[in-house]
Amino acid sequence: MELLPGYTHVTKAAERIAGIVRKTPLLTSAILDEITGARVFLKPENLQITGSFKFRGAYNALCQLNDKQRKCGVVACSSGNHAQGIGEAARLLGISATIVMPTDAPQIKSERVKRSGARIVTYDRSHEDRDKIAGRLCEESGAVFIHPYNNSHVIAGQGTVACEIVEQLSDIDCGLNRLLVCTGGGGLTAGIALVIPHHFPKAIIHSVEPEGFDDYSRSLEANKRVGNQQLTGSVCDAILTEKPGKLSFEINRNILAEGLAVSDEDVLNAVKFAFHELKLVVEPGGAVALAALLNSNKSWAGETIVCIISGGNIDSEVMARALCG
Repeated sequence: MELLPGYTHVTKAAERIAGIVRKTPLLTSAILDEITGARVFLKPENLQITGSFKFRGAYNALCQLNDKQRKCGVVACSSGNHAQGIGEAARLLGISATIVMPTDAPQIKSERVKRSGARIVTYDRSHEDRDKIAGRLCEESGAVFIHPYNNSHVIAGQGTVACEIVEQLSDIDCGLNRLLVCTGGGGLTAGIALVIPHHFPKAIIHSVEPEGFDDYSRSLEANKRVGNQQLTGSVCDAILTEKPGKLSFEINRNILAEGLAVSDEDVLNAVKFAFHELKLVVEPGGAVALAALLNSNKSWAGETIVCIISGGNIDSEVMARALCG
């Protein structure tokens, strides 16, 4: 297994991508505080370059390739957000990129991948193995495969979200009791888990997933990686994965608290809430942590909570469904 990243890998990644990656704000909301009875901070990575946190890990991984690897290019698998992150990072660094994307990926994500200059190879999410397709492409071209979450450089890059959170809370002399993270393969969650305990050792970190695709929650409970029976069927396309990544799970298994799961209805309500109350455009997969927060029924009253909004790349049809449903 690839070497596990540690805290210093994240802090070095933060130095490496400084000035390239956008430092997103830490937002407050009086209505969220009222609903939850807690002091809530939102980390809106939907405002990040390419509309999600994925650009952080992509850029950190690609800028560490050697000259030979850069000439051969990179291959990645993604339903859209990692694809966009890799595509834009590759464009900025002058590297060719090929992205293996499911045929049902949101159109807005596919269009933006193409806009960055990356080539798209499509596959059927329910019948084809994207990793095998990517492996074949790498063999044919000599390209480097950049996994969306099972890659130490990607995990370290995603963890820079937590570096910013720590700095921003420190600036206002504020502690942290609980953190909610949108979780697919667990790269963002693992990156955050590498940082938060160093500064807030008593803080509770929850993974949050769609109901029926809560492989991380079930894996934490079983203390081993457990897969999902299906890979389609939720509006949260951005975080539907077969099972937790090996690297991320090794990090998260001893750090995360209970995993949380929310329904598609809860998620669409969170998308609607973000639009109307927070003036933020959030995609379903990026709204699961917010959905869990809205469902907390003041069980975390009195706490200081950070909620990650991980992405905002939503098709107009899905937004209309959320707003009109």
